[in-house]
Amino acid sequence: MITMNQANKSVKMFKPEQLSVPAFGKGWLAVDKPSGMSVHNDPGQDLCDSAFSYIQTNQGLRNLIKIDPKFGIHPVHRLDRETSGIILLAVDREIFRFFSTQFKARQVKKKYVALLHGLLENHEEKNSFGKWCWPLSKTAGGRKNPQGTGSRQHSETLFRVIEHSIHYTMVNIEILTGRRHQIRRHAKLAGHPVVGDGRYGSTRAVNFLNKNFKFNRLALHAHAITLKLPDKSKPETIQSLSIPDQIKNLFKNDRSSPAP
Repeated sequence: MITMNQANKSVKMFKPEQLSVPAFGKGWLAVDKPSGMSVHNDPGQDLCDSAFSYIQTNQGLRNLIKIDPKFGIHPVHRLDRETSGIILLAVDREIFRFFSTQFKARQVKKKYVALLHGLLENHEEKNSFGKWCWPLSKTAGGRKNPQGTGSRQHSETLFRVIEHSIHYTMVNIEILTGRRHQIRRHAKLAGHPVVGDGRYGSTRAVNFLNKNFKFNRLALHAHAITLKLPDKSKPETIQSLSIPDQIKNLFKNDRSSPAP
């Protein structure tokens, strides 16, 4: 395992040394993406370019991963700019196909940690998962219409309450379908938008947190991914080293604050 300092704050500029690489192998690597970093739409500053620079500056890693110069670096799945956490990158065409096949067959489990506004309760037994099933359009919606316009598709999100603070709920989330902004849209429809969500949540709340607590990110983190690796016979889990400090500290301080 190779790790470096993780960037938890949403900033405009990133450096390769801010990346954390929890796992890697020949033809691939898993990166703990900071919030605010685009995966591949910001040349010179996005995750793919930063990962390439990271690999090039580490000879041992470069020799193990072995980038195919004709293929480069490509993300195997999506992760919003605002969302932090584990994302899988392939540097070999065959490895890319190997992972992509699992995603298309829905054999990959993606788990998230989110901080939601309000006190969300599980609807079933303690420690069990509840389910959000609102159908969502392919295109992203907004706070006034999170389900989106046009044809809507079946969508499923599992959630489990971890703990409450005075104003927030920390939850584990697993998505069973892959709609755009699915977690954020379902959380909004449930009446508990993700903290820091300027698109689906309250602009007033976003500005309040930024001004008073310097909280300037979306409180959604892709915590773990479970899938088969090229050299393994059974699925394995690649996990983020920790929940980002901004999310942990906001929740911790809210727990210790006196009720209004």
